[in-house]
Amino acid sequence: MAASIRTLCGTAFRQSSRGFTTTSLVQAGIKWRIQHGLSRSGTEYGPLIDLPDWSFADGRLAPSLKGQLRRKQERETLARRVVTLSSEVDKGMEAWRDKQEEAIRMEEHRKARLFKPKGFLPLLPPLSRAQMLPISAKRRYN
Repeated sequence: MAASIRTLCGTAFRQSSRGFTTTSLVQAGIKWRIQHGLSRSGTEYGPLIDLPDWSFADGRLAPSLKGQLRRKQERETLARRVVTLSSEVDKGMEAWRDKQEEAIRMEEHRKARLFKPKGFLPLLPPLSRAQMLPISAKRRYN
């Protein structure tokens, strides 16, 4: 009788389209933790992870554990990388600004080298006939 129940349960289990999952237990509470400003899991950071487990009676701190030292080193490495990347971005922005200013200067220089328009310039006061004549013509009329 026990064998027939076992085969019946095994057959029903194999024919079931619904499988087992264990990920929901692992992910339980992630949304709540993130909404409350906590780490995704309870073992990433926080006072229970970062602070020492005990201290001496006279107030001295306990020596740091290997995991605490490793996490501290990882944070220092990350902070150095952030500073390095931030300085690279600042240098890149400064180089980009310099390049833009140089392009503006080159454009102004190019415009200054263009031929000037001939004839009467409306921005200048009107010239008399004597002022418009070349020097050789002025000698003939004088």
